[in-house]
Amino acid sequence: MESVKTGEHLPYITITVKGTNIGIITDATGHYFLKNLPIGQITLQASSIGYATVEQMVQTEPNKTLEVNFMLEEASELIENIVVSATRNETSKKEAPVIVNVLSHKLFESTASANLTEVMNFQPGLRVENNCGNCGTTQLRINGLEGQYSQILLDSRPIFSSLAGVYGLEQLPVGMIERVEVIRGGGSALFGASAIGGVVNIITKEPLRNSVSISNTTNLFPGGKADINTSFNGSFVSDDHRAGLYLFGMLKDRSSYDRNGDGFSNVPKINSETLGFRGYYRTSDQTRLTAEYHHIHEFRRGGNAFDRPPHQADIAEQLNHKIDGGGLRFNAFTPDNKHRWDAFASAQIIKRDSYFGIDRNEDAYGMTDDKTFVVGSQYTYAMNRLWFLSAELTAGLEYTYNDLHDRFLGLGRDLKQTTRVWGGYLQNEWKNETFSLLIGTRLDKHNLMDKAVLSPRANVRYSPTEQIGLRASYSSGYRAPQAYDEDLHVEAVGGMLSMIELADNLKPEYSHSLSASADLYKNFGAVQTNLLVEGFYTILDDVFTLVPVGMNEQETIALWERRNGSGSKVQGVNFEGKIGLPGSFDIQLGYTLQSSRYDRPEDWTDGELAPRRKIPRAPNQYGYFTSTFELTRSLKAALFGNYTGSMLARHTINTGEEEYFAEKHTPRFWDMGVKFAYTFQVGSASNLELSAGVKNIFDQYQKDLDYGILKDASYVYGPALPRMYFFGVKFSL
Repeated sequence: MESVKTGEHLPYITITVKGTNIGIITDATGHYFLKNLPIGQITLQASSIGYATVEQMVQTEPNKTLEVNFMLEEASELIENIVVSATRNETSKKEAPVIVNVLSHKLFESTASANLTEVMNFQPGLRVENNCGNCGTTQLRINGLEGQYSQILLDSRPIFSSLAGVYGLEQLPVGMIERVEVIRGGGSALFGASAIGGVVNIITKEPLRNSVSISNTTNLFPGGKADINTSFNGSFVSDDHRAGLYLFGMLKDRSSYDRNGDGFSNVPKINSETLGFRGYYRTSDQTRLTAEYHHIHEFRRGGNAFDRPPHQADIAEQLNHKIDGGGLRFNAFTPDNKHRWDAFASAQIIKRDSYFGIDRNEDAYGMTDDKTFVVGSQYTYAMNRLWFLSAELTAGLEYTYNDLHDRFLGLGRDLKQTTRVWGGYLQNEWKNETFSLLIGTRLDKHNLMDKAVLSPRANVRYSPTEQIGLRASYSSGYRAPQAYDEDLHVEAVGGMLSMIELADNLKPEYSHSLSASADLYKNFGAVQTNLLVEGFYTILDDVFTLVPVGMNEQETIALWERRNGSGSKVQGVNFEGKIGLPGSFDIQLGYTLQSSRYDRPEDWTDGELAPRRKIPRAPNQYGYFTSTFELTRSLKAALFGNYTGSMLARHTINTGEEEYFAEKHTPRFWDMGVKFAYTFQVGSASNLELSAGVKNIFDQYQKDLDYGILKDASYVYGPALPRMYFFGVKFSL
């Protein structure tokens, strides 16, 4: 196994027999040995991150040894990817019928990100918004739509419930994640409810070769406060690669941070521990069993008086999560790879103890139990080429069950909700190198909706040359009227608690999404480039809105009601550019121009302010850039940043004598960071990496934060964290 560029032997390259589970990893010297291979004509495939995949067809004979050498050419990770989210089957990113963006582990490392929240901003059309100045809950917005419109998947399974979606992205450490695949726009035809804005598919790591790593990254806030992240990862694979186990663990200890000196935190205190594994066993050359499990324990608290119990604080938002999740998957395929079958079962159980209180309220404790189960099966049939097109038929059944019990008895809330969704999907894709057409639909029966929902999908790709990909798509989707997600977070607003209720006649939302894109590739010698221009247009009917409806009987809680509005339209253009010289540098830039407006002006103040058509917290423009540079073989540098344009923010102001509403067009923000890393070779098979850098270099942070016990905790915008200096160490074996 050699490099085309240097002629050196390449270690740890994956060698597989195409159409089987047979495979191995080259050793540290770039050599490999496969035995017990099928007799006859087979195809060997060599692949690795950072190199273009190469195939060789060979003829095996009994009692004869063959020597097969591969020459691998370096390829930019930004451009070459295999993805699964586009069709629920593995396919080349260039040949996928829809645009799929990939957040790789290299991006996690170059931006010094400890969890998914920190890294999701670095993709076109994606933006993470901080929703609470006390507990720090965040929301991922895709193409201008709120977080509730995005379907979050874990290994393609929808086990992220309403409760898990409130803090879930910040709770998942990057150590357990191989990559994240993002589809912007409706994906309901494959993935069910809440995929109106897009799909985020979190792919967990699996073992590839024997390795162990231990790392620590320490972030320093102004004033000496710290955010300390320590992780352990281990990959263990049998000699014949029939079994493998990947272990991961992480400890996080973050101090609270008070930006404006009023004695109340603007960044919450967090302590968390994560532990889990993913393993596989190849029961035969064409069958495989995979298991995954993770346990997360997270404690977070915002407010003041951190050395006292929460009911002795003026403001306290305290959460204690215990999350256990996992799944089993069995997949099988025929030797010719024409028939593939998957069966899976996944579950996630969350227990949460909470306190949302002000003014030393002893009755503000709560408990939440949440159980989610998903089972299903999928069959794929690769048909023979008909005329000039091959075809792939995919069909599946899926059942999702969620049971939620949220209790704040002292605050008068005892919420019980059970949802059951039976879903079936069918799609067929006709394709060759030049053209692909995908037509599919999904039928869902949601127990909180009277009628079943049919969600069709159509995608077309035309590639007149290998360097040009033109795509267009249509999809419809829906969002069920249960909408409990941010509703499970109780806010402190103007010196009293604020809770959200659902209107009795709340109807489902329905959507229609259109998109068209041009994806262009061009090489200038060894320099690889890619330019993407994508237009999107989404129509929402009966869109959910929030309206104040008064107070509870004790006049201690401000009540807001979720109702159906007239509808809304979100439209815009995403731009993405990539340029890379393998082994030297990678640069990626993204920019979004958009408009998010209600069909008719909506009133969120019960007549106090003029109704508006503009949707809040949706800037008309935002963007990002990331870049990595290999200055020497041992020294790497990264420069990265986010830009957020002005947006409409809502503000509830309490002076102690009166309360009133206000709106503000926020300033623009540039959040920039830099990282340097130097790797020392320790022995023949181990490395020690030292790194350092700065996040939010210019300390771009909200300047008009509310003060004191009367503050509006939901009046937050801009970067979630101030300027931080960080230092890291990583030992790999």
